[in-house]
Amino acid sequence: MHGIIFAELKKYVVARMGTKAWNDLLAASGMQDKVFLPNQAYGDVDVITLVTTASRLTGKSASDILEDFGEFLAPDLLTMYRPQLDPAWRTLDIIENTEQLIHRQVRVQSPGALPPQLQVVREGPDKLRLTYTSRRQMCGVAKGIARGIAREQHEHIRVTEPECMLKGGQRCDIRVERVG
Repeated sequence: MHGIIFAELKKYVVARMGTKAWNDLLAASGMQDKVFLPNQAYGDVDVITLVTTASRLTGKSASDILEDFGEFLAPDLLTMYRPQLDPAWRTLDIIENTEQLIHRQVRVQSPGALPPQLQVVREGPDKLRLTYTSRRQMCGVAKGIARGIAREQHEHIRVTEPECMLKGGQRCDIRVERVG
């Protein structure tokens, strides 16, 4: 997992639960001595442990935490990757081009990061089908990022997931539709 994700996770925890919460989460996860650097890659077990512990501490499901985190993460991702994005693109265009423009760059610059594989089929001007594949099975982050991008673009979307790896599916089939 890319270190930027851990830096953003720390920002998320502090924003949602206060300045002391990150250290409390690390301690409760048994990682009180761990330091995550943005330019390094870390094992998946670290993020899974942090999310599982946050779920236990807050009473929220891991899926809800991941979706909320994805939505929180979207503005920073848009800022970080803005030079690669066409200024005319809207939410669905950004999602449609993420694999080619952003994930490809992450794989080259940080080989250990391994972002999910995204396949997008545009089903019309206002809808697309996103096939998410990753051994991490963190599709909630992808759904949250889609919502966060839409919020930043002042658009409304509907996100559905007819097939999910967490529910026994072979992949996550995420449908994103612009509404309103």
